[in-house]
Amino acid sequence: MIKYQHVLVASDLTDGSDIVIKKAEELAKQMGSHLSLLHVVEPLPGYGYAFVGSAEIELQLVEEAKRQLAKLGKQLNVKEGDQYVEIGPTKIEITRVAEEIGVDLIIVGSHGRHGLSNLLGSTANAVVHNANCDVLTIRLK
Repeated sequence: MIKYQHVLVASDLTDGSDIVIKKAEELAKQMGSHLSLLHVVEPLPGYGYAFVGSAEIELQLVEEAKRQLAKLGKQLNVKEGDQYVEIGPTKIEITRVAEEIGVDLIIVGSHGRHGLSNLLGSTANAVVHNANCDVLTIRLK
C-alpha cells in the first residue's frame, strides 16, 4: 500500500466540505501523514475596472477564511504554519501551493458534474490534470 507523507486538503469551507475534511483526516491518521489545509479566495471580478471597495471585501474574505481555517486546524490538530489562505484562481492556487510545500497527495471535493458544466471547467478536474502529485477527489452531493 502506498503511504502518503504529506496530504493537502483543499476546502471551500462550506458545510458540504465536511465530508472531504473528515475523509482527509481519517486518511492522514491511518497513514501517519502530515496534513495541511488550504482555502482559496477567488479574486472579485473587476470587469476591466476596479470596483469600489473590492480590495476591502477581499481582505474581509481572507480574514474570515483564516478564522474558519484556524478553527478547523484546531479541530484537526493542524498547526497554523500548515494552514494556507490564498487569493487567486482556485485551480491554479491549489496546484501551486501543493508543489510549493511538497505534498504527495491533494484531496479535493467534486460535484461530479457532467456535460457542459464539466467542459466549462471544474476545479477538481483542473487539479487532477495539472497537479504533479496524486489527487483524490471526494464526491459531494
